[in-house]
Amino acid sequence: MVVAVLDANVYVSALIRPSGPPGQVIERFLRDAAFDLLLSPDIIDETLRAFRYPKVRKYISRDVDPALWFEGIILLARLVADERTVLPLSADPDDDKYIAAAVDGSAGFVVSGDPDLLKLGEHDGIRILTPRAFLGVLGT
Repeated sequence: MVVAVLDANVYVSALIRPSGPPGQVIERFLRDAAFDLLLSPDIIDETLRAFRYPKVRKYISRDVDPALWFEGIILLARLVADERTVLPLSADPDDDKYIAAAVDGSAGFVVSGDPDLLKLGEHDGIRILTPRAFLGVLGT
C-alpha cells in the first residue's frame, strides 16, 4: 500500500479548488482509500492554523467549515508522534516536520507544493512530489 504525508498547502489548496490536483489527491484518499495517509500533531496544528489565515479564508467557500472537513480526514488517517527530528534538510526548517513524519510512519511519499521541499526530491527513500506527480503514482 502507498503511504504518504501531505503538506498543509495540499489541504488548503484542496479546499480552495477541489477540482485541482490537491483536491483530487484528497478525493482519492477519501473516496477510494487509494493510499494510507499519515498525520502528526505538528502537521495538524499547521494545517488548522493555515485555514484561519484571512488570505486563505477568503477563498474557501462560506458553506464549508475547514476544521470540520479536516477532522474527517484526521479520523481516517494514521497518526504518528512528533518524536523524530531529522537533520535540517529543507531551506525552511519548518518543513522538516513532513519528512520526520514520513520517516516515523515509514511513508514512501511526501506530497507538497512547497518549492523548498520539492527541491530535495528525495530523502532516505522517501520521494517528495507535487500533487500532480503523486496522482500519477496512484494511477487512475
